[in-house]
Amino acid sequence: MINLSRRALLAGFGAAAMITAMPAFALQATMPPVRMVRTNGIDLAVYEAGSGPAIVLLHGFPGLAYTWRHQIPALAAAGYRVIVPDLRGYGLSDRPEAVEDYDVAQLTADLVGLLDALGVERAVLMGHDWGGLLAWQMPLFYQERIAGVIALNTPHIPHWMLWLHPVLVNAVLPKGRTFVADPNVDPIAQMREVYRPEMYVLMFQDGKAADEVMNQDVRGTLRSALRKDLITSADWDELPPELGHMAYYGQPLPDRLPGRDVLNAQELNFYLRHFERTGFTPGINWYRNISRNWHAGRDIDQTIHVPSLMVSAANDVVLRPSMTDAMDAYVKDLDRYVLADCWHWTPEEKPAELNRLAIAWLERRYPSH
Repeated sequence: MINLSRRALLAGFGAAAMITAMPAFALQATMPPVRMVRTNGIDLAVYEAGSGPAIVLLHGFPGLAYTWRHQIPALAAAGYRVIVPDLRGYGLSDRPEAVEDYDVAQLTADLVGLLDALGVERAVLMGHDWGGLLAWQMPLFYQERIAGVIALNTPHIPHWMLWLHPVLVNAVLPKGRTFVADPNVDPIAQMREVYRPEMYVLMFQDGKAADEVMNQDVRGTLRSALRKDLITSADWDELPPELGHMAYYGQPLPDRLPGRDVLNAQELNFYLRHFERTGFTPGINWYRNISRNWHAGRDIDQTIHVPSLMVSAANDVVLRPSMTDAMDAYVKDLDRYVLADCWHWTPEEKPAELNRLAIAWLERRYPSH
């Protein structure tokens, strides 16, 4: 772990120095060359491979373009132009200071500007976690630029009511109490009615205590987040209340982490080098705009009109497969699939299965020839 003064010093070297500092195996063996692309007033680090119809891969939190290292060569080999940015606030990309610089207006404008800069008229978006949320927002605001959406784990729940889905809320309500989310009320305000303050989304709203804990132990934060072989869906009804309240980040880490690491030592070190330099605050700032995003979309039709593939992970305890059951009402052209024996980190846990599934769907709905 580097101290704050060291982190500040490293940040000043910029993207070129960071690339130089990376071990050769970390970049060359798994990722295509990176270049900086100017879009929406910032620079995004973009990795690109292949030629053909464009597909843009959007990582989640805490993730990087590197999240897609297993998908990039497979999609390129299948005849697609694969475009993979470190999203705003992550990796080698710019990290604006203001919280509001991470709202949905800026995030979607980043992607439109990226497509413009690369000469791409329309693209399929494949997003995981927060990248999935962003992928669903794009056809709401810029449908003419989106050929399709592949969402991993993250369902489309209109008006930012994701964390207020009955599947999640009912697990923490006292016996006899009911709660129905109101799309006309700020989702953060409603979440405060349901969850404890240590629920991670709420904790991210309330100062920077979570940031400080996470930034003090970057390795521990990454290892505790990126885990698999945890409890299965069969055990969800037996979850203790503290797990139902999702106190996942900014908490003391146990001496022994449950389950198994998603990342091997080499992969963890790649993530570690980036997040030691950037910290987690820029990524957390995405969460700090949920109310702002809800307000921006209040008068926007929440219907998705582009072909879409929803890939759920059978054992993802937060983004549960059952949360996709009502998506057909808002996603008019939808295919759904559930990956067995998979937890939250689908691109890295089940790369071969995901690649086969995504390529088969792309060849049917967005053929490369």
